[in-house]
Amino acid sequence: MATTTEVAEAMYAMVKEYHGKKNLKALDLRKAMIEKFGDDNCDKKICKGAIRELIDSGKCTYSYVGGSYIVLPPEA
Repeated sequence: MATTTEVAEAMYAMVKEYHGKKNLKALDLRKAMIEKFGDDNCDKKICKGAIRELIDSGKCTYSYVGGSYIVLPPEA
């Protein structure tokens, strides 16, 4: 079973990879993680926890541009 932290790190890597190219929704990240880790190892609850971990830690933020997207925080 994948841990929330492992999934959060994989999500962060994906958000970083697509930064400036494509905005990712929470559903996009969840689908990608289930595909990567498999249905047995990654479920909706783990993905929600991983997204919460990314937002709470400040590694990612929500962006609302015609929808809700998870993005890297703006640089200071």
